[in-house]
Amino acid sequence: MRFCVAVDGPASAGKGTICRALAERFGFAYLDTGLLYRAVGAKSAAGIVPPVAARNLTEADLERDDLRTAEAGQQASRVAAMPAVREALLRFQRDFARRDGGAILDGRDIGTVICPDADVKIFVTADDAERARRRHAELAANGSLLSLEQVRADLARRDSRDSGRETSPMAAAGDAVLLDTTELTVEAAIESAAAEVERALESESGRV
Repeated sequence: MRFCVAVDGPASAGKGTICRALAERFGFAYLDTGLLYRAVGAKSAAGIVPPVAARNLTEADLERDDLRTAEAGQQASRVAAMPAVREALLRFQRDFARRDGGAILDGRDIGTVICPDADVKIFVTADDAERARRRHAELAANGSLLSLEQVRADLARRDSRDSGRETSPMAAAGDAVLLDTTELTVEAAIESAAAEVERALESESGRV
C-alpha cells in the first residue's frame, strides 16, 4: 500500500511530535525533511558547496548529533532558500513518499511542492509566543544559554526566510487541514491529526 501524509508548518509548532506519533500508530515510515536541509547546512559550514552537499547526501548524514542546534536551524534555513539545493533534494523526498507501507513527511513545502497529491495534508501552527516558549525549553534542556527573546528573534528570522523565499515558500496547501496547537495538549494534537489519517484510510479502503 502506498499512502502519503504531508505535514507542514513553522518551527516548533509540533510537527515532529505529531509525525512521530502518527508513524508509530499507523506503521508509516517517517522523514523529517528539515534534517535534510540541516545536514546540507552543516556540510556547507564545513566548506562544501551547498548544491554539491545536497546531491551527495546520504542517510548516514542525517544521524549527526549536531543537527538539532539553533545554529544548524539557521544554516538549514539559509541553504533551503537555494533553488539548486531544493532541486537536488526533491527526488530523495518523493522517492521516500512513494515507498510501500505508507510514509509521512514533515517540512515546509510537502503538501504544496513535494507531495501535492498526498492522501492527507495537515498544516500545523501555533502562535509565536508559544512556539518560542517550546523551542526555548527544548534548547535549554540541551544546555543552550540563549534567552527566550533570542529564541523568539531566531524563529522570526527563520519564518521570514521560509515564507519569503522565491522557491517553494512555506505555505499551507489549499486543501490542507489547519491544526493550531497553541492551546492543545500534545495528546489532543496527535488525536486530531490521527483522526484525519483514519478518515483518509477508511476512504481509501472503501475505494478498493
